Amino acid sequence: MEGKNLLAVDCGNSWYKALSSDDGYYGDYQIPNAISLYDEEFHEKPYDEEDIKFEENLIVELKSHAIIDKREVFYIGKAATKQRDVSLTGFNNQKVAEDRTYILLFGLAAFHAICINPNETEIHYHIDQLAVSLPTTQYKQMKEKFRQQLLGTHTVIFHKVPGVSDPKEITVKLYVEDVIIGAEGACAYLGLTRDQDTLGIKDDDLVKDSQKGIIIGDLGGDSVDFVGIKNNKPVASVEGETFGINQFLDNIIQKVSKNEFYKFDSRAELEEKLAAGQSEWYVEPFAGVRKDISKYIIPQLKSLAIKYLEHFDRVRSSSSEIKGATRYIAVGGAAKLAQKQIQEVAVRWADRGRPIQLTFPENMEKLNVHGLMILAKMKQIKAQTETENLISVRN
Repeated sequence: MEGKNLLAVDCGNSWYKALSSDDGYYGDYQIPNAISLYDEEFHEKPYDEEDIKFEENLIVELKSHAIIDKREVFYIGKAATKQRDVSLTGFNNQKVAEDRTYILLFGLAAFHAICINPNETEIHYHIDQLAVSLPTTQYKQMKEKFRQQLLGTHTVIFHKVPGVSDPKEITVKLYVEDVIIGAEGACAYLGLTRDQDTLGIKDDDLVKDSQKGIIIGDLGGDSVDFVGIKNNKPVASVEGETFGINQFLDNIIQKVSKNEFYKFDSRAELEEKLAAGQSEWYVEPFAGVRKDISKYIIPQLKSLAIKYLEHFDRVRSSSSEIKGATRYIAVGGAAKLAQKQIQEVAVRWADRGRPIQLTFPENMEKLNVHGLMILAKMKQIKAQTETENLISVRN
């Protein structure tokens, strides 16, 4: 894989997370899943450009066969969350059919290309292997269409780039040579069991447990992706649900706005507060006025936890292939945010004779993107081996 550029992107409903490997250079990025139409008339010019972080001021234009409207310019990520007309994901969104998927994905890929070519304003970046994921509810029907949309050449123009002379633009031409699509949840299993560098098995106990059965519940923004693992392979009879944390985040945002007169910029802002711990569960609607918002947060996280375990229980009861499962694993950023409440509800379930003993792995919010990078490396090794074998046969 020497000299190969690999990029793994977890296209989450709350965050887009990316890992890159470029001949020894490793990158790690994440941006909120948020876009907003750019309007030159309403663009606020910064007082001092040196104070502006490029990563928080991404204004992109995408020219690609993957999108319908090729003339619009968008704020993406943190820049979008600060706009009045910010667009967040809708319930049960269809990733493959939506322009926002490609605007965010290619915008993040192009930002990475700039990070490794910091002094250039015209960049040509080849992605030898792109690995992305889809929810299990969309994977079977949409993976080939997604792959075709991602392959080929895509041009990303960054506008109003801080520190760049007029016209303050950087153009990145992306060349996607190959794509592999993973199913969310199954990718998390790869991240749990395989070493990121050697690709070898790193958790023999978990692989052994898979002989009896494992259920992974990957809880995200708008989907919970369940994967049943038997004998180290996913089983066909387990699928996900259109259920996630976003509806509960929206409820918190609405209640805080109505009762405390504070408006969150986005779900991402609230999620960062939740991740910081209960000591940070407050808002300041006015200077010097601090309002505790835990009374809005805790009931919503408890409701989420109850529904999550109900889905887990349904899955383990409905699949004959996985009925003897001995391990239940919670993964995903949303599961990490609600871990305490999920564990509390699980205790009550055990008391009622329906025990679900959940494991909460380290870095559970990044297991999918780690699994995707492992997939990318495996695909490249396979392609490299096939090429070497072909050369050997010809000689």
